[in-house]
Amino acid sequence: MIRESDLVQSVLRACVLLKTFRADSEVLALSDFVDRTGLRKTTVFRLLRSLERGGLVELRGKGSYRRAPGPFSLPVTRIGYAAGSDSEFSRQLTAGLEREAARENVEIVVVNNRFSPAAAVENAEFLIRERVDLIIEHQGYERIAPKISSRFREAGIPVIALEVPHPEAVFFGPDNYQFGIRSGRTLGRWAQANWPNAVEEILLLELPNAGNLLQLRSTGMLEGILMEVPAARNVPCVRLDCGMRFDQNLNVMRKYLRRRHKKPTLVCAVNDICGLAALGAFEEAGGASLCAVMSHTGTRPARDELRRPGTRLVGTVAFAPERWGAELIPLAIRMLQRKQVPEVNFIKYQLLTAKNVDLFYPLDTPRGERT
Repeated sequence: MIRESDLVQSVLRACVLLKTFRADSEVLALSDFVDRTGLRKTTVFRLLRSLERGGLVELRGKGSYRRAPGPFSLPVTRIGYAAGSDSEFSRQLTAGLEREAARENVEIVVVNNRFSPAAAVENAEFLIRERVDLIIEHQGYERIAPKISSRFREAGIPVIALEVPHPEAVFFGPDNYQFGIRSGRTLGRWAQANWPNAVEEILLLELPNAGNLLQLRSTGMLEGILMEVPAARNVPCVRLDCGMRFDQNLNVMRKYLRRRHKKPTLVCAVNDICGLAALGAFEEAGGASLCAVMSHTGTRPARDELRRPGTRLVGTVAFAPERWGAELIPLAIRMLQRKQVPEVNFIKYQLLTAKNVDLFYPLDTPRGERT
């Protein structure tokens, strides 16, 4: 039996830090260790410096660390993954990639673009220095895509671009126009059943920074609505520029609703962050019954909203990022083997509504019981 007096607490805390890594290739900042362990920042700093001196972690620049490779760690392939952010969507995508990579004996070097163009450019340079064999790039700004792709091309590194096209990269993501058509028709049918001849406005919540391809989602949604509600051609259509944060989008919607009369409005949201912010703003303004929202991504908050009695979220198109890894890793391996692959790879999707959300996501923990 091990006595408490025989234990060295600093060694135990160091073990806690090492267990903080979710993958050998994960790069964590000092604040990440503090958040995940609950240890004091000064304690974490001293332990990391000691582990670095002992060769168990590596300093990766600007106070970030990753677990040092073991003596028998000889991965066949190294793939860089520039995650879009630390959102639920990105975390699920990353976890799926790491699971599939482990099965294929592939090392994943993960960095976080943090919804930031500057971070995306910096991470691109980091992955080039890491000499990865292929890069999976997920960043949402079309204007910097050529710059990032140019650097990867100069380094001779093939690229798979997620959601936003990058020059000379293989594309993997949604068929935005077809997604839009499907979701728009669903929203139009809801309007015909619940607001016959009563729709007075169509509101398109968009992300212009993501570029023309994502714009097709709004185009498709509008076209889908008009297929089901021809009279809506005479209804005003308003476009609002949104961002990637809920609070930012909530403020955009608040300002808009303050300067308009309450009227039955169909809201077409480019993603769940925009759609849920719109719902919140309408509810705050006392006009929840005057909106009907369709969004995209199928994140957990949107699925929870679909389960709420009386919700005005008609549906969300689920992208299922947790399943992307099972397609992306084999695609990357084929590219590295110089096999022919499609230049465009569209993801599978499912339109979720209140009626089918539990069928497709039966394992969601009930509200108030999340772990």
